[in-house]
Amino acid sequence: QDALLRSVDLNHVITLLKGSGSVSLEKEQLKTLKKVVKHFENGLPLKDVAQITEILNLCAEKMIEQEAFTEPLCELIKLFGLPFQKKKSTDETNYSVEVSQSIAQLGYLMRVPSSQVKIQICKSIVSFYNMELPGKLLSGHQPTSANYKIWMAEKGRLAESLVLSLALVENQLTEKLWVLKALQHLSTSGENCGQMVKAQAASRLCLYLNGADPSGQLLFHSSDILWKLLESASKEEVVNQLGSLECVHALKEVFLDLLTSGFRHCDHQLRNDLLVIASLLAENPAVPMIESGFAKLLLVLATFTEVRLLNPLVKGFKFTYSYEDFEMKKLLFNVIGILSKNPSAAQLLSENHVMPALLYYVKRNQKPGFPDWSAAQYEELQLHAIAVLAAVAPVLVDKYLSCQGNTLLLVFLEWCIGQDPFFGRGNSFHGTGGRGTKLAQMRYSLRVLRAVVALYDDAVSINLCDQGAISQLLDILQYAADKSKEKEDTVLLEIQADLLFILSVLCENDVHRKELFSCEGIDILIPFFKMDPRKLYSGLGHNCLLLSALDCLWSCVIGCYIAEDSFIEKQGIFLLLDLLALKEKNLCSIILGILVEFSDNPKTTLHMSIWRGKRDQTAANLLIQLWRQEELDLGVRRDQDGKIVDAKRPIVTSFQKQQKAFPLPASCPSFAIMEISESIRAKVYSLFCKLGFENLPGLSPKDLVTLAIIQRYIDFKIGEVWSEICAEIKEEFRPVTSDERILELISKASEKTGKTVIALQKEVLEGQHHHEIQEEKKIYKEIQDSHRQRELINKSWQNFLARTSNYEALKKAKILQEKLIEASRSKVNIHNGPQHSTDIPKLHTTV
Repeated sequence: QDALLRSVDLNHVITLLKGSGSVSLEKEQLKTLKKVVKHFENGLPLKDVAQITEILNLCAEKMIEQEAFTEPLCELIKLFGLPFQKKKSTDETNYSVEVSQSIAQLGYLMRVPSSQVKIQICKSIVSFYNMELPGKLLSGHQPTSANYKIWMAEKGRLAESLVLSLALVENQLTEKLWVLKALQHLSTSGENCGQMVKAQAASRLCLYLNGADPSGQLLFHSSDILWKLLESASKEEVVNQLGSLECVHALKEVFLDLLTSGFRHCDHQLRNDLLVIASLLAENPAVPMIESGFAKLLLVLATFTEVRLLNPLVKGFKFTYSYEDFEMKKLLFNVIGILSKNPSAAQLLSENHVMPALLYYVKRNQKPGFPDWSAAQYEELQLHAIAVLAAVAPVLVDKYLSCQGNTLLLVFLEWCIGQDPFFGRGNSFHGTGGRGTKLAQMRYSLRVLRAVVALYDDAVSINLCDQGAISQLLDILQYAADKSKEKEDTVLLEIQADLLFILSVLCENDVHRKELFSCEGIDILIPFFKMDPRKLYSGLGHNCLLLSALDCLWSCVIGCYIAEDSFIEKQGIFLLLDLLALKEKNLCSIILGILVEFSDNPKTTLHMSIWRGKRDQTAANLLIQLWRQEELDLGVRRDQDGKIVDAKRPIVTSFQKQQKAFPLPASCPSFAIMEISESIRAKVYSLFCKLGFENLPGLSPKDLVTLAIIQRYIDFKIGEVWSEICAEIKEEFRPVTSDERILELISKASEKTGKTVIALQKEVLEGQHHHEIQEEKKIYKEIQDSHRQRELINKSWQNFLARTSNYEALKKAKILQEKLIEASRSKVNIHNGPQHSTDIPKLHTTV
């Protein structure tokens, strides 16, 4: 075989094909081509691929004039469907450029005006993905790796060439189907999908969806490629290409045809695939889903079984309750949710009875089983419908109220906490966490209420409160809290957080509703503030729940004296300070805000003064610590003792220093003003205004240094604002002399305030230093006295030892003792007084 191969000189073949003119030459050329095909029937060596490609191009040119070259050309193209063969392991890399260019040439050959050639090219490309090893291999050669040709096709941008060739087979069904089949295989690669999208493949293929094809293969291949483009290429780019009115019309027509005329299982699956593509298009408001009438068709289809209204758009269609119809129903609900985000679709949603159709599911399943949906399917549809209702209700709030949406939800929620036996399947995404309970139904019903209440629409709030919603919601909150004690999970935590938010909105700015809340709500609210701090890091949602509880406290309690007094009497202020002592960044601001609001109640200040934290910490000390940490985070300059460094701008942050002065409109707050709302310093100052700045227990000298700054916070802030005003004025124009003098005086007054505080801080620190010196002296004196006492004890011990071991020393001690006794006697003689001896007779001890 090698000898036979060596007998074929490809350069000679190329030279021969370049010649033309005589019939004998043509016969010689055809004979040579057959010989080449025969010699390479087991595969092309990589080193010969480039020359074979040149032969292909010459054959293609000859075929235009002589049809006899068609068969040899097809046979040569067929060789590209066989595995390439390599002699060395490095050949794949070394010949990659030539091979990729050769495979790219296959795409260019699609321009040859021959159906046979086009079909053979597509067959060869398809064989890239179904590679079969030849019966024999060339001596010393081995096949290239399985994915080598696929990689070369990507490198040669073959997919892009094939997409462009679709225009050449526009009216040739067989050739078109083969091209689509080849593209279907190529679309398994993300790289190829990107190339196809670049060649506008999506819009071209969409127009083929409803093309004439009795076999249905055209629709199948086109939809499959579209699906892969959406999965592997840029979804936004594909949607943009499909977004023309012509494409949407084509998609609508083929969907409607499958809906009314498709009876096979594969037709239903294809219908659902097209519905997914339609839902992706609907996510882009620029796509003319409404203008084409496609959106109306989908909405009618989604609602006609619930509202029972005949519509010619879906004439002849009937739900079979098969799995495919069940999937379609869920996809249609999904389309409703997507359209609800498009403001221009609101009227369409209202006209097509979407609201009553969704509210149809806000009830328990009355008749589960055949021939309707099964209990598990109904539950999945019910939860999906209620989830979509949460998106639609805020858009159609008037329709929601006219359909008694609040009433239906409250009745449904009453059933959710009732004793009626019900076992949720929990099979679907929306049923997560609801297996064996009604928690999933409760969760999504509360999401709907939360969505409509969040509109802050008075009509919604009044409608709810008139039906006793506050009391009912508190009962549900108590139910959820009790369940959470048994087993905590994300569903129960979300339910409680939603309930607290709904109550917050309903009670905000209405004293009567706050009074209704205080009857039961405060007892339910208090345990949330006793939450174990370790749970805040559990990841289940305790952090969100605590924030919701704090928000509820602010909205439902503050502003109503009855509710405030009840909360304070139940040690609520103590609980808030305990939470504040955790120093959680996301909690501090809201807790301080609540305490500021509560501080208007005289009982609050008393409770704050009484409170003691860990290590007997006082509220004043806690607030000062928070102030220091906030200034550290803001980059405010302080020395090592906490004193002011810059007397001109004593409380300015590092961010404010970086900002350049530029004029602002009167309606726009400056950086100095915005900083008040963004940091906690203003809240801490407000609380100290209630607590007082003097005679505060539990403060160290360092705390007093910081307290001096806090006490003059408002003065410093005024100076800061004047500093900004001066900078803005000087940016625009030069002030007149009198104004400039006044501005200078204001600036000096602000600086003087800063220097006064610095002097006070120094005085505090000097007093501390003096006190420390006095304490040091006192301790040193105690040490000296201790040493002196120890010396006296040692001397006494030595004397004692001397008396017991030295007789002469004992006699001296005795004489000294007698002298001291005699010296201690009174010099005045007492008449007839008794005489007492100081000696003990017969004493033999020296002690």
